[in-house]
Amino acid sequence: MKQKRRLLGKEYIAPWERAFDKVLSPLEEFIHRQTTSGVLLMLCAVIALIIANSQFGDMYHHLFTTHLIIGLENFQLSKSLHHWINDGLMAIFFLIVGLELKRELLVGELANVKQALLPIIAAVGGMLVPALIYVIINPTGHVSDGWGIPMATDIAFALGALALLGNRVPQSLLMFLVALAIVDDLGAVIVIALFYTDTLNMMALALVGFFIFTLIALNLAGVRRLSPYLLIGVLLWIAMLKSGIHATLAGVILAFIIPMKPKYDPKRFLSLINGGVQKIKDAYKQDENIIVNDALRSRVRALGDGVNLVQAPAQILENKLHLLTAYIVIPIFALANAGVPIDWSNIGGIIVHPVAMGIGAGLVAGKLIGIAGFTWVAVKLGVCNLPKGLNMHHIIGVAFMGGIGFTMSIFIAELGFADYPEDLLMAKTGILFASLSAGVTGFIWLYLTTKKTAPTEEHTPTSAA
Repeated sequence: MKQKRRLLGKEYIAPWERAFDKVLSPLEEFIHRQTTSGVLLMLCAVIALIIANSQFGDMYHHLFTTHLIIGLENFQLSKSLHHWINDGLMAIFFLIVGLELKRELLVGELANVKQALLPIIAAVGGMLVPALIYVIINPTGHVSDGWGIPMATDIAFALGALALLGNRVPQSLLMFLVALAIVDDLGAVIVIALFYTDTLNMMALALVGFFIFTLIALNLAGVRRLSPYLLIGVLLWIAMLKSGIHATLAGVILAFIIPMKPKYDPKRFLSLINGGVQKIKDAYKQDENIIVNDALRSRVRALGDGVNLVQAPAQILENKLHLLTAYIVIPIFALANAGVPIDWSNIGGIIVHPVAMGIGAGLVAGKLIGIAGFTWVAVKLGVCNLPKGLNMHHIIGVAFMGGIGFTMSIFIAELGFADYPEDLLMAKTGILFASLSAGVTGFIWLYLTTKKTAPTEEHTPTSAA
């Protein structure tokens, strides 16, 4: 057997063999995907900015305002490509957000109240202070509706920026940022649901309630197949689209209802696995070539299906959607929303515009004061302790990184200023400049105040990314 696995005198290991040795914790997988997604997100944002400020700017905006119609003769959904991305594709993003929230609340960093208390306090400060600063600058009129914009933190961008620091960043700091950003996402979801909702359609709202009841009934009945949940989830999204509640929230609702616990009996599982392996051995004796050995191929596939079904439906869905979200949904969102035409001749006027100023001050100064300030007070009062290996220099760096508000901030801006294109332009410009400033400042701060350490297991997630 070894003879067949040698190539030019060296032992050859096939990719499928490596899969058996690749063991990552959910946190490590999450960090790896988010950091890679963050790099791709930066690239797409830059491309969108270049196109929007080039001779192709008009074509760019015309493309995303083109209407697409989906449906039957008596039931049609007519939306611009921009709206299909923000209302449709982003529902998948919110589904992932909901699944991550649920996992962290049940078994992750937020499951232990004592351990989760500090990032929760930091996240609350990082939401309240930026919103307060924005309202102070924009206290009245329709521009005050943008108070939710600087509350958000883009976890992919922030983790991507931290990953550039390599082994200067301890894993405990990454976990702190992940927990903080997830609480931040929960806050953003609540803000969108409560304060950025249009006029309600009661008939559609009744359908929303019916579909939610049906999903809960499936969960309580012990249904562990994903297909019924996803089918009803699509109907829930359509009903919410018609109800006036932002349709992307259907993703969060679906995520919280999909079962996290599988029908799993450890003894029965081990018995089935052992039996399955024995059947594979028996089939292998007939012919070792899996391509022509139907029995061997069927047994291997059955074993894989069985192992897959042992996992919780929510875990399976999260794993399947992560790549789609990280490498397709979010990059497309960036391409569709980051293309802001910047009038460099009037950059001074843009910077002092109340909307751009409120967002910029909120994301850069507000996040710093809120995250670092609330953390410092909580530690000084003895409410909680800093994670092992961290100091306030680390927290200040993360507080700066928290000012990278890109994805969720732009999303909330689209909701708050949907009827005010000039203010929306100012908001997006403020988000881009503030996110860039916060990211660069946080990177420089951590680079100057932290020391490079030898690679250890503690830094594996960062180096893997």
